[in-house]
Amino acid sequence: MELEKLQKIVANVLAIQPDEVRPEYRFADDLGADSLDMFRIILGIEEAFDVEISGETAKRILTVSDACSLEKTASNG
Repeated sequence: MELEKLQKIVANVLAIQPDEVRPEYRFADDLGADSLDMFRIILGIEEAFDVEISGETAKRILTVSDACSLEKTASNG
């Protein structure tokens, strides 16, 4: 997935600047995202990239890089 687009989604949900969202960052530990934030990020990704992310896949998204790799595991809707 396109990193810049993903950075904008995450930044919007977490009310931070897109350049503060780096691929190596962990959503919870480095960016302070809680479970509701992650839900909103997942919904934003699904909408922006026209994919469907299963609950099992969502549980494995720990870093920004994990989210960028979703195109390999998510199905096009």
